[in-house]
Amino acid sequence: MITLKTVVAILKKDCNFRDIVIDGTYFNTEPLALTFNKLSYDSRDVNEQTLFFAKGRQFKRDFLSDLSIPFYISEKDYEVAIPAIIVNDVKHAMSLIAMAFYGQPQNELQTLAFTGTKGKTTAAYFAKNILDLSNGSKTALFSTMDTTLDGQTFFKSQLTTPESLDLFRMMREAVNNGMTHLVMEVSSQAYKTSRVYGLTFDVGVFLNISPDHIGPIEHPTFEDYFYCKRQLLANARFAVVNAGMAHVDFVKSQLKTDYVSYGAGSEYPITQSDAFSFTALGQDFEIQLIGHFNQENAVAAALATLRLGANPTTIKQGIAQTTVPGRMEVLTQINGAKVFVDYAHNADSLEKLIAVVTPHQTGRVTVIIGTTGNKGESRRQGIGELLERLPEIDVILTADDPNFEDPADIAREIAQFITRDVAIIVDREQAIQTALAQTSGPTDAVIIAGKGVDAYQIVNGNHEAYAGDRNIAEKYL
Repeated sequence: MITLKTVVAILKKDCNFRDIVIDGTYFNTEPLALTFNKLSYDSRDVNEQTLFFAKGRQFKRDFLSDLSIPFYISEKDYEVAIPAIIVNDVKHAMSLIAMAFYGQPQNELQTLAFTGTKGKTTAAYFAKNILDLSNGSKTALFSTMDTTLDGQTFFKSQLTTPESLDLFRMMREAVNNGMTHLVMEVSSQAYKTSRVYGLTFDVGVFLNISPDHIGPIEHPTFEDYFYCKRQLLANARFAVVNAGMAHVDFVKSQLKTDYVSYGAGSEYPITQSDAFSFTALGQDFEIQLIGHFNQENAVAAALATLRLGANPTTIKQGIAQTTVPGRMEVLTQINGAKVFVDYAHNADSLEKLIAVVTPHQTGRVTVIIGTTGNKGESRRQGIGELLERLPEIDVILTADDPNFEDPADIAREIAQFITRDVAIIVDREQAIQTALAQTSGPTDAVIIAGKGVDAYQIVNGNHEAYAGDRNIAEKYL
């Protein structure tokens, strides 16, 4: 519950209040004694005591016409019969009002957030496992793949970072379920679109940065993408930073809080023993996820959870037992060839994935990959140029959430940066079946990159059922 008086006070404190408009009359304070029992930005989900937020480029006046609601908040007066609170930034208003409506749930949780171009989900799983061992499985998780509000029951996430109304509602539910900690991924879009406006995290971790999510509907430039990523550290009480990441000196220069760094040249270097073990933080670790980048993700999670009270023994145990669905999952064909299923979806992550596989698989290596439609267009050139530099790799280009674009056109756009012949097989299952059929023995490998365990393809704005890369690969082993 929240009163109109409280809403106006919140907006004024944030310098975000312009006026209230009722039947063409303007007010600079709350003229009515009203209480709202629901917040919503979905016109299909309202009642007669809902405070409604009219947001988004696609919002139309018609969405308000048939609503029986007492007030709406917007950046413009839609001149309908419903009273309006006019603000400068509706997304800022939404976040701060949601915090208050749900009783400031962030104050009842220890919060840990990860950002970076890649590795967020893996690092979040490491952290959740460590914290669960420390607090008796009382860790909520908001990740790209899965969300849990009770530490036990998982459901598929719709966004890497939920909209603010959903975020604070879910945080309140997590608190009510007895959760003491929250681990979450914070995307660049979360700051671009103010989903976490006003929220300060106990620990913020910056894993890495490379060009991604640059396009007409995401970030117009790398500078914009990088700036939005940095906002996590500007809104955290303590920071953990990868010393080996691009632009690290600039990132450190921007910090106004205490921090630690890890990796080469830092106070916490990492020494790899073999594919499944490494040394860091003064102790030896076992790890199920191969690749130096996963060891970096593990150390980032270790330092973050150490700050939140985890002990070294628990950290070591949590890292050792962590697996992540769709991240470096390894299958073996009957002929001995290996199949790697991973979420790598841009040039940087794909390059690191290939670098992990090829020292062990010295025969024929085939990469199956596509890129998304209507977002992250820069990935196409990046992936094409990477594969051009790796002539020993066979390539099959396929569909990966084409949305409103033709997946064959996306594949051809990638292929234009590769001078050798590549296969284009739009049907993803057929692409996987073809690649597995071409292996001949234990030194061969197939890398299925991009979708991980996603059980859908986004086509024309809809989530169409898809069996998932791992399930399909198992079918043709």
